[in-house]
Amino acid sequence: MFIRLLSNDLPRNRLLAVVLAAIVLALAFTPFIFPGVKALNVAAKVLVFIVLVASFDLLLGYTGIVSFAHTMFFGIGAYGVAIASTRMGAGWGSLAVGMACALALSFVLALAIGLFSLRVRAIFFSMITLAFAAAFQTLASQLSEFTGGEDGLSFKVPAWLSPSFEPFEAPFLGVTIDGRLICYWLLFVAAAVLFLLMLRIVNSPFGRVLQAIRENEFRAEAIGYRVVVYRTVSSILSALFATLAGALLALWLRYNGPDTSLSFEIMLDVLLIVVIGGMGTLYGAVIGSALFLVAQSYLQDLLRLASESVSGLPALAALLSPDRWLLWLGLLFVLSVYYFPTGVVGRLRALSARRAVLPSKDHNGAPAVQASTR
Repeated sequence: MFIRLLSNDLPRNRLLAVVLAAIVLALAFTPFIFPGVKALNVAAKVLVFIVLVASFDLLLGYTGIVSFAHTMFFGIGAYGVAIASTRMGAGWGSLAVGMACALALSFVLALAIGLFSLRVRAIFFSMITLAFAAAFQTLASQLSEFTGGEDGLSFKVPAWLSPSFEPFEAPFLGVTIDGRLICYWLLFVAAAVLFLLMLRIVNSPFGRVLQAIRENEFRAEAIGYRVVVYRTVSSILSALFATLAGALLALWLRYNGPDTSLSFEIMLDVLLIVVIGGMGTLYGAVIGSALFLVAQSYLQDLLRLASESVSGLPALAALLSPDRWLLWLGLLFVLSVYYFPTGVVGRLRALSARRAVLPSKDHNGAPAVQASTR
């Protein structure tokens, strides 16, 4: 059953399996293991970015398409929920209408971009998607009557997801269960379902064709596959998953604005996470999102402690100042790319594959080859 849920795409490395299991368990039990508002917010952001990065990897890692319009679909999902909840009031119906309208708009835009742009060369397609993203961000900032402009939109969520909702009088394991925690676990379940669905897609015959197109587009065309159709469908699926990720972010924050879901910084973060985790794996989205967002959120605190511990050495204390956290984050990224050029997941899987084919001795002393285990 477990293997079927993972679509027979197992981690194929014991250390990777342990790390993935640890991340999933830590995210599931964050309210009990890491108390505090900050830890819960970081965990919720990790869940949202797992879906967002995995959807982008579906486009980049499995199809070989570089698109800079991914945050546009992310923002559409967030604005869909925010606008519907603002206009229709707090309720499950508002969330459903907002998501449905956002998915419909993303479908139309992704189809248009795919049909008109995927026939051009890669760099020109990337520039076209960048223009679409910039235009949509400008539009969202100027249509203040609908989007709230630069100030964004704040809205209310259904009562069950509100922090004031407390279904139990007594705390459970020392933690008071309220609507905020229910909303977090809703995000966890939604992220898990969406991730497993994407894992199923990339391991289906459709996903195999996408990988064939990534490896050699002309060969895939020569053997009868309509490359433009497959690439367009891949773009649409990627956009729809990104839209759902944006809806989850808006639901958690109960707010959305241009800088929250449409900024180019989010696109850069997604690119960095894909590279750190490993392109074309999906599991890289889990590893990369956890590593990057935890480092981004807690690196300043760690540097502050380190700076205080070496306060007797002014030069070293200045180097470890929390104000230089971007410098250290960049250094960590450079080191990760240098030592893990194929990402964390790719590196660990390569080590397992190398060990699997190393010659060994059987009981008679003759050379033998170890069998690979999934």
